[in-house]
Amino acid sequence: MPGYDQSQRMQTALQGGGAFVSGSITPSWAPDAQSFTYAQAGKNYRFEIASLSSTESAAPPQPGRGGGRGAPGAEALNANVGRGAQTTAQTEMPVEPVQGCPHTSAARGRQLDCAMSPDGKLKAFYRARNFWIANADGSNEKQITTDGRLADRTKYGTGSWVYGEELDQTTAMWWSPDSSKVGFYFFDESPVKDYYLQMEQTNVQSSIDAEAYPKPGSDNPIVEVYVYDLSAGKTSKLDVRDGKPFSQNDVVGHYVYAMQWSPDGSELMMNRTNRRQQILELVACTPSTTKCRIIVHEEWPTGWVDNRPQMRYLADRKRFIWESDRNGFSNYYLYDLTGKLLRPITRNDTFDSGAIVKVDEARNVMFYMARDGDNYMKLQLHRVSLDGENDLRLTDTKFNHSVNVAPDNRYFVDVYQTHDQPPASRLVDASSGKVAAEIAKSDMTRFEQLGLKKIEMFTYLAADGKTTLYGTVSFPSNFDPSKKYPALASVYGGPNSAVTNENFATPNATAEYGFLMIQVGSRSAPGRGRRVLDSAYMKLGITEIDDMALGIKALWDKSYFDKGRVGIYGTSYGGYSSVMSMLRYPDVWAAASASSPVTAWYHYDTIYTERYMWIPQENKEGYEAGSAMTYASKLKGRLLIYYGTADNNVHPNNSMQLIRALQRANKSFELQVGPDAGHGSVNNNRMMEFFIENLAVRPERLFAQ
Repeated sequence: MPGYDQSQRMQTALQGGGAFVSGSITPSWAPDAQSFTYAQAGKNYRFEIASLSSTESAAPPQPGRGGGRGAPGAEALNANVGRGAQTTAQTEMPVEPVQGCPHTSAARGRQLDCAMSPDGKLKAFYRARNFWIANADGSNEKQITTDGRLADRTKYGTGSWVYGEELDQTTAMWWSPDSSKVGFYFFDESPVKDYYLQMEQTNVQSSIDAEAYPKPGSDNPIVEVYVYDLSAGKTSKLDVRDGKPFSQNDVVGHYVYAMQWSPDGSELMMNRTNRRQQILELVACTPSTTKCRIIVHEEWPTGWVDNRPQMRYLADRKRFIWESDRNGFSNYYLYDLTGKLLRPITRNDTFDSGAIVKVDEARNVMFYMARDGDNYMKLQLHRVSLDGENDLRLTDTKFNHSVNVAPDNRYFVDVYQTHDQPPASRLVDASSGKVAAEIAKSDMTRFEQLGLKKIEMFTYLAADGKTTLYGTVSFPSNFDPSKKYPALASVYGGPNSAVTNENFATPNATAEYGFLMIQVGSRSAPGRGRRVLDSAYMKLGITEIDDMALGIKALWDKSYFDKGRVGIYGTSYGGYSSVMSMLRYPDVWAAASASSPVTAWYHYDTIYTERYMWIPQENKEGYEAGSAMTYASKLKGRLLIYYGTADNNVHPNNSMQLIRALQRANKSFELQVGPDAGHGSVNNNRMMEFFIENLAVRPERLFAQ
């Protein structure tokens, strides 16, 4: 296999150590903030604030008081992960009494089946489709609801799959702080059609997995929220939709999630949205009256709202910081629990705010990250008064930063880097941004000895002709600029998912097979404000695919880039992007590997799909334009499709419909099936065999159809 020997040589060379010694440190601060310990290059050090210097230490770093942390582009770090592995069935408490809650985590798409009371004396739990209370040791069980039944498809104390998958709802029971009340979900899944999967196909006898899986434009599960008062022995149903019927698509309260009790335990708070997810409200509901009042109202009519804004209480537990992009960019606002907006804290109108790093109420300041570096991927640390005044950037805009603030908030450790400059660490004054001391830098000796090439970044214009986008190229270590190379692009492409970032990384190991490894961005990526994201609204499969194709075209004038041998691959949404790119831009992409791909948005779930596409009854043009089957007859290059027969997230009928359309169009393609496999990717060796054969060994096959 071409490139195999070179790949093996590089893997052997890298055994026993990385390609470089990173200058990124993680400080463990002393409680008095006068020193911190850290490890770097296999040695332990202690840094003294008084002398602004490090000395080698025999003891390893000890966990100290946590400083506030800001991570560099957390969105980007997980961007290329698929939209979920195969989920398992919802658990429930066993019939035999047990101590505490035996299940400490929930599978993807599911909810915890048990919740301990804050005082540790009681537990609430789910069993046999109903809600129960018992002592912590399992004694004195009491069944609170009795009408949850499989025949009716109703259940209490648990959730519906789509809530776990798309709203990150991993809990379904919520104790009040004083352990006197507990809220819990009710779901009626009778309006939802089941999706059936044939399981255990590799056994002698197969089985069926049925899941209430709402498809776009179809009925959703009906949700209600109840509160059980232990002293009164009474259950109340909260009026989460203000008396309006669930059936109205525009009713706010079609989705209710992100439950939390108010700090004083008098109200159960939650986020609620309309079905279209263009309106979000933070509400507080009083169990004794069942009525809900609005604390914060958010609306974005040209796209979608962020369904889980950051919220952080101040020490008095009456005021809180709330994240909102109501002006088109992410900012922070100070509210009180009555719903009064006290003041904006940040007023950024050209860039997004990032995560809150730390709040220092004694000094009346907040530290937060913001996307106002040389480009939006270079996160910067800011300090701003909680009064909304004196917003000061504390870091160098030429770099991307991650920070760790000292317990006394006088200094912070700054790890700074870019895509082509390895990380280094320094101590910075948190009041002025002045560098106090350099601490560590990366050692690139091994990187250079191995002949590795730094990743290069390039820019290009999006399909709108005005938005600057970014891509990267990773080179093989034996790169010769006088030769022409095939290229592979790893993609995801879904809304709010980034690919390119400003973190230093060694070249992609796959490049050693003799490929240029490409990443290209699109206007679907986060961090540019709401109006850029709006360009993808109602147009999945169009905006991001157009932009990624332009990213590849921007490399066509490079002498070493063989524009006739470019491949693309991805999983889940990345599989969808790969298929759509291949079919819509046959002049750009010569080969594609699509794993577990959505092939038309008719097939995916309501909450995710309708957030970005609305319903097919009112956006038929968008759904058809975003369907791979629409373009099946346009296939020219080589396509590899993979799906798992037990994928209960992106169902196998996605691939089946595409396979049928390609066959009807008399197109040649390759297929890999994962028997009894869930949501995942084709074997990487098989994928590389496919690309090497078609882009390196036999490129004449590419357009033989």
